[in-house]
Amino acid sequence: MSRLAVAGARHVVTVDPDDTVLHDTTVVVEDGTIVEVRPASAGPVDADEVLDGTGRLLLPGLVNVHTHLPMTLLRGLAEDVDLQGFLTRVWAAEAAVMDPPTVQLGATLGALESLLGGCTTQLDMYFHHDAAHRGALAAGSRHVTGPVFLDGPGPDGLTWQAREELLRAWPAQLAALGGPQVPVAALPHATYTCSPERLAQVAATLREVAGDRPALLSTHVSENAAENADVAARYGRTPTEVLADAGWLTGDLPVVVGHGVHLSDSDRGRLAAAGASVAHCPGSNQKLASGALHWEAVRESGVRLGIGTDGCSSSNDLDMWQAIRQAALLARLTSGRPDAASAHEVLRAATLGGAEALGLGDVVGSVEVGKRADLVLVDLEQPHLTPVHDVHALLVFAAGRADVTDVVVDGEVVVRGSRSTRVDTPALLARARDRAVAARAAAEAS
Repeated sequence: MSRLAVAGARHVVTVDPDDTVLHDTTVVVEDGTIVEVRPASAGPVDADEVLDGTGRLLLPGLVNVHTHLPMTLLRGLAEDVDLQGFLTRVWAAEAAVMDPPTVQLGATLGALESLLGGCTTQLDMYFHHDAAHRGALAAGSRHVTGPVFLDGPGPDGLTWQAREELLRAWPAQLAALGGPQVPVAALPHATYTCSPERLAQVAATLREVAGDRPALLSTHVSENAAENADVAARYGRTPTEVLADAGWLTGDLPVVVGHGVHLSDSDRGRLAAAGASVAHCPGSNQKLASGALHWEAVRESGVRLGIGTDGCSSSNDLDMWQAIRQAALLARLTSGRPDAASAHEVLRAATLGGAEALGLGDVVGSVEVGKRADLVLVDLEQPHLTPVHDVHALLVFAAGRADVTDVVVDGEVVVRGSRSTRVDTPALLARARDRAVAARAAAEAS
């Protein structure tokens, strides 16, 4: 048995049902599970490893519900274009350079960036998903991924049949690779790159192969107006209606729709009835001029909201703190109300709400006894974090990834003193710089 103690945290933001904030508190972890949350005044804890919480705030790990980690290697290669221009430029680079070893490298780099910023879980859609998973696990992430589906060959050159075979093999492969608990995921790219018939086939295959194991479906939906127009011209339906017709919205599987900027009232109603979630990516949506999601309208429809960064070549970073702040500010801007999205609500969306969207709400997302220990320490001994009057507002509107000092995933300390305990960072960066030369050449030739 291994014991970890996070000792004497000045504040603990639990994200429990009552949004409880504790003070001067120690959290005890045994074999990866939180077993005790106790006053620091109760005295020292017998533990194999101790993280000093003095002057720090403890919160659950952030959950990124929509990203493309390996695209860290493509950061900055598609600037000043909309979604369609972005895809044209990036897919050329991906086809040229993103083979499995490169995907694994990019995923490790992306997972490292995420973890150093306090993001412990990512829903990651990318080609060569097994290589991406290996790369993210190497850094210590709770990494949710699965086969990507496209009607055509795509940058990885695979046939549809080959993608189906990858999905059938994925549950056993996922179990063999190990790592923190995650669902079996299937990730078709979008309703404009996968036909309705094939979207239905993916859902049916996932239900068949997952068995009793938790499973998840995710895809891009209504990211910009041009996408909606394209899908309407093809099928006379909205992207959400295409998913409903394909058997995605039956309520038996978690479904995460990426972006959801241009959902209709009817779309939101369908998603809410199915218990589906929207992955709000405010940075990418603004940078590509895709539009502004109306947080208040989505929430009032009953659809769960999580927060995502999207990939590094559209948003340019994996900074969940920035995404959290943008989500809160945009919600107020689009509604014209300063109370449209409280700091409590937005922080919950980035932690427990994201975990629930992935079907992991009983596993992570809050600091409670019985949950797996995905935990983050934030250094409060900073001018911009002093004084502390409202801890939720402090986190949403003032804190940033540079304030993260220590990160625990599934009970393991994967970041200590703002440094990875698993990755040789200088060597990783050198490899990434070398491989990026080929990516840039391919993008410039497109």
